[in-house]
Amino acid sequence: MRPAGATLQYETELFAKRKTRRVWRVTDSNDVAGEASAAPVDPRIIVTTTQLADGRELIYFDDVDSALPAERAVDGRALDPRPANAEMRQDPLTGEWISIAAARQNRVFLPPSDLDPLAPQRPSNPSEIPSNYDVAVFENRSPSFGPALGEPDASNADALAELRRVGLERTRPSIGRCEVVCFSPEHEGSFGTQTVSRARTVIEAWAQRTAALSALPGVQQVFPFENRGQEIGVTLGHPHGQIYSYPYITPRTERLLASIDAYGPTLFADLLERERSGPRVVLSGEHWTAFVPFAARWPIEVHLLPHRHVPDLAETTLAERDELASLYLRLLRGIDLLYGTPTPYIAAWHQAPVHERRDEVRLMLQLTSPRRAADRLKYLAGSEAAMGAWIGDVPPESQAEALRVAIGKAEA
Repeated sequence: MRPAGATLQYETELFAKRKTRRVWRVTDSNDVAGEASAAPVDPRIIVTTTQLADGRELIYFDDVDSALPAERAVDGRALDPRPANAEMRQDPLTGEWISIAAARQNRVFLPPSDLDPLAPQRPSNPSEIPSNYDVAVFENRSPSFGPALGEPDASNADALAELRRVGLERTRPSIGRCEVVCFSPEHEGSFGTQTVSRARTVIEAWAQRTAALSALPGVQQVFPFENRGQEIGVTLGHPHGQIYSYPYITPRTERLLASIDAYGPTLFADLLERERSGPRVVLSGEHWTAFVPFAARWPIEVHLLPHRHVPDLAETTLAERDELASLYLRLLRGIDLLYGTPTPYIAAWHQAPVHERRDEVRLMLQLTSPRRAADRLKYLAGSEAAMGAWIGDVPPESQAEALRVAIGKAEA
């Protein structure tokens, strides 16, 4: 029995190489102001942690009522050492940090299905995942950030102040962690092609990994996302997403914090209240509302917000995750019917910083696509790419109406 006032929390532990362990602990569910708190965990979804041959962590998330065996195969590959940690360099004209991760140049590019690195291993395909799986999460072998982490006892406030300082030729190690989230063992598909049960498992993985990555030393922000389509730059067709753990607060979030300072701490609540009664809503449920934003930048752009204040996926309730699974699939399937063929998109889960302003920054999905017609894409040219001055091609209200019709067709 779970004690009253407590939640189950999945806990990642360090353990002997090539051992597997399912670890759970009971934690107090009370939040700590301004800090990431314990994540509610769905006990129906079994989590198994193991290691790959080079020591990277691999985590299996099993669907509810999964038929997969409890034991998982050992990764028997002989792998070279992991690439050296990337380096960050600061642009003194903007104050932004750029991670120089040269090892990414060697990543696989559009492999055939029989050489899919995200498929379960076979004798002819020594992939990254030794066993069959429902959902699998593992450390990226050539990450943009990590595998080095920050000092465990370092002051977070001091670290942020130092990162925000501007100077010439400033460098820092690109600490953090980057993970790959495989939505399915199948070679083809995307999040939108999964079942509701599988979507729920992926959302559970996002929530639990957000909690675990937020606890790593030096991590300031956690970002789950999915790139879909070669038009976006996808180099692997296998249905998957990624999670980046940044050692700084990202530029977009810094601009958001400035907007909250200018408007007030109720920015998200007021925005959602206005949108829920307006003409740009495309989907709504008990816990979530999806809408085209008032100042949409992209030909297709949808924001999805929880109705209550939630800083990140880790702090969503199980009921919110359940509804999100079906609502999100409805949205993605509708977007695919806008032009009758799969729509390229970026699905970006914006989450509050790990250590500050969590009572002001609300979790938000921003789904964008450059597709402006059946055979045309929006490219970022001079004004957008160079100046950051956007020009919208489609009125947001027209976007919303088209999406409502497409979602209706998908459900007919």
